[in-house]
Amino acid sequence: MRHVILFAAMALLVAGLAPRFYANVNAPAGAAVQATAAEPPPETTNSRSMTIQRSDNGHFRVEAAVDGRRMEFLVDTGASVIALRESDAGRLGIHPAQREYTVKASTANGMVRAAPIELNRVEVGAITVRNVSGLVLPDEALAHNLLGMSFLSRVRWEHRNGRLVLEQ
Repeated sequence: MRHVILFAAMALLVAGLAPRFYANVNAPAGAAVQATAAEPPPETTNSRSMTIQRSDNGHFRVEAAVDGRRMEFLVDTGASVIALRESDAGRLGIHPAQREYTVKASTANGMVRAAPIELNRVEVGAITVRNVSGLVLPDEALAHNLLGMSFLSRVRWEHRNGRLVLEQ
């Protein structure tokens, strides 16, 4: 049985590598030179990539769809989770009862109580992340919704040339 599994694994490996080898062997002689002389691809050639420009105040703002509803976010790598203002959560049909505000959250405005939630789907451009943890905070605790690490940790991101690039 071990020999059958080993043979199958080797066959898969050969099948995966053969097209690459075949393409290199049959490529015209000048093909490699042409490939290196070509212009570099644009920054967002991947359909599951997004570049966010820095706003005038130095922050990265993005429009996202949360469970199908569009809303504005401030990208915040210092926020552990997505943080929604109570009024924006209400637009999503999320209305936590007072007893559900069980989490203490530290904000720029001090400590506040927040209600933990789970968002089914968060989309930024073509990037989609499902089952994302979040918090609902009173409107006076936040000036903006925050796109925090519960989303960002599930995509690749980097600060490049004054832009924030997200990839999935």
